[in-house]
Amino acid sequence: MKIAGRDAPRSFPPAALQMARPSTPDIAGTAKRTAPPAPEPQPAAGARARSLALNLVVSLRPSQWTKNLVVLLALLFGQRLTDPRSVVLAVAAFAIFCVLSGVVYLINDVADRDADRRHPVKRRRPIASGAVPVSVALTLAAVLACAGIGAAFALRPAFGLIALSYVVLLALYSGPLKHIVIIDVLTIAIGFVLRAAAGAIAIAVAFGAWLYMLTILLALFLALSKRRHELVLLADGATGHRRILQEYSPYLLDQMISVVTASTLVAYAIFTISPETMAKFHTDRLGLTLPFPLYGIFRYLYLVHQKDGGGNPSDTLLADKPLLSCVAIWAAVVALIIYGPPHVVQWGR
Repeated sequence: MKIAGRDAPRSFPPAALQMARPSTPDIAGTAKRTAPPAPEPQPAAGARARSLALNLVVSLRPSQWTKNLVVLLALLFGQRLTDPRSVVLAVAAFAIFCVLSGVVYLINDVADRDADRRHPVKRRRPIASGAVPVSVALTLAAVLACAGIGAAFALRPAFGLIALSYVVLLALYSGPLKHIVIIDVLTIAIGFVLRAAAGAIAIAVAFGAWLYMLTILLALFLALSKRRHELVLLADGATGHRRILQEYSPYLLDQMISVVTASTLVAYAIFTISPETMAKFHTDRLGLTLPFPLYGIFRYLYLVHQKDGGGNPSDTLLADKPLLSCVAIWAAVVALIIYGPPHVVQWGR
């Protein structure tokens, strides 16, 4: 039976066309048309119960300071773990970066306070909720920045330059850089590289090109996983919270994560058995530690895809006992291999 009107296009009134349009807009359209205005700040229940001083401490995000453990990698791989002076310098460098990362978090929370109020979790942050006034947060950030950078230059001038570069770079990330696709996650990764470089400069050791490469790859893995978590968690409201998310999709992020995951594991395997590494540590047994990064990365991917984790890498590490145990055992085994008695074992013998 012939369908009426099949041979000629039919015209519809504007109202019918409006009704025929899909009810679900595209991601870009969601960002432009449906992003609600930020509500007036209302202190969360937890923030109201805390004093201003305690809310300021919370705004410094102490749980995030685990990221600064990257500063201590040079102490481990620079073979200075048994040198008391180097340990003191490394701990001082770690403390300085904890202060400076707190400065970065204050700046970031002030810049993102309107968007954070639309986030189901971040709206509870003291600055976004209004428990900490913007003027107070910026004043504290200025004081801590001066103190931290001053201490960094006092430790070593070169260390001070790295610390200053870190603050400037991450402050720029809180401004324009976080809105540029791919550059946003690369900026986060470079922040980790600066931490690693600062740790090496603080104790005057060479960190090594392979370790820098591993640092940026692992940081990219964490940053991309965080973007994926945000995109999936917030769904259609994702771009209302963070505009850059309209440039990503779960599929694209999964592709990027796959590339970075493979690159990280291959780079670690090559690093552990490279002639330079064996000559430096007088052993090739570091290759035996490969199962630890394998398990750690796969466990993290499991948490991201099956448990909706990955939104906060530090919290994920501290909350997941298998992942935390893996990192701790890896560090202990690496230290045992590097600082144990000299032993060069040829593979295949």
